[in-house]
Amino acid sequence: MTIDASTLSQALLPVGLRDLLPPEAEAEAALVESLMQVFGGHAYERVAPPMLEFEDSLLAGAGAAVGEQIFRLMDSDTHRMMGVRADITPQIGRIASSRLLNVARPLRLSYAGVCLRTRGVAPELARQVAQVGIELIGPDQPEADAEIVLLAAEALAHVLVPGLSFDLTMPSLVPALLDEAGIAGTTRSALLHALDRKDAAAVAEYGGQLSGILTELLLAAGAADQALSVLERVDLSPEALRLAQRLARSVMAVRARAPDLKLTVDPVEFRGFRYHTGVSVTAYSEGSAQELGRGGRYLSGANGEPATGISLFPEAVARVAPGASRKKRLFVPRGQQGADSLREAGFATVAQLEPVGDIEMEARRLLCSHILRNGVAVLLLTHQTERM
Repeated sequence: MTIDASTLSQALLPVGLRDLLPPEAEAEAALVESLMQVFGGHAYERVAPPMLEFEDSLLAGAGAAVGEQIFRLMDSDTHRMMGVRADITPQIGRIASSRLLNVARPLRLSYAGVCLRTRGVAPELARQVAQVGIELIGPDQPEADAEIVLLAAEALAHVLVPGLSFDLTMPSLVPALLDEAGIAGTTRSALLHALDRKDAAAVAEYGGQLSGILTELLLAAGAADQALSVLERVDLSPEALRLAQRLARSVMAVRARAPDLKLTVDPVEFRGFRYHTGVSVTAYSEGSAQELGRGGRYLSGANGEPATGISLFPEAVARVAPGASRKKRLFVPRGQQGADSLREAGFATVAQLEPVGDIEMEARRLLCSHILRNGVAVLLLTHQTERM
């Protein structure tokens, strides 16, 4: 079969969007359900917000921080502006502060869905981003931060992600230092850019009275024990000290329940979802620099209720996880019985619909590994029987 130019043109998608084809689509769906199964086992109840909302509700609370990433369109019924979600977490905040306002706290919710963004997200500049996540709404303790990290670790381990590590940060620490030192304007912008690039020379150039402290914090990034020891001895301002101590307590809370989990700390990291206000976390796999998930503490809904959570990115997880094996395909010739029991045993059955001259050739053409003969799955290449 050939594809003409007009068909190819119709198959083109906007930059940053793509079709997920077999077998990747099925593998990603299985991965998502495996993650959700772990979340559900810890009483995180599933919710499913819509892709579209009215703009004013979508941008309420934490949603304002991702407003520049939202596609907007007019509702033909109400003539009100609507937006396509760029992140699911703000929607969970809306649900928690309205429909679930009177549900007992702590409120544990989970979700899985796709977001659409106006600009691509590295490394592939994808604008369509799948998210699978949890939100813990109500408590504002280090133990809640630890629960999010530990549950993400359990879910990723469940799908066999190797070499898990979690980087904990306090994105409000650097801004607190700069505020208390009165660093603003272009100097502040240059300094933040230098910290973002981990450029110690530029930090020393623009840091002024904070140059020594910021350089020490910059170089401390790494193993949690090393970074926390630096935070203990550095002469921090009162607010920065409070934030550093909270970060340390959250690390200790994780360690208390999972002493072998690899933890790193970056005292000057401030990137991520812009609505994060406290201890934040990023998940990684050994040998890969790509983020598997990102989360942290924020203020949920219009009433600013304390909350924390994490969003895992299935496409990134799939790149480092072994992945579920594809079902073996069984060709079922007309008149053959026993396909039901073989489906229950894990086969995907492909029924013969049209008369063919060579049954085995037809089975191979349809990418089947087995053929049904007298209730038995026969391996096509060797005719070896596999009795199920």
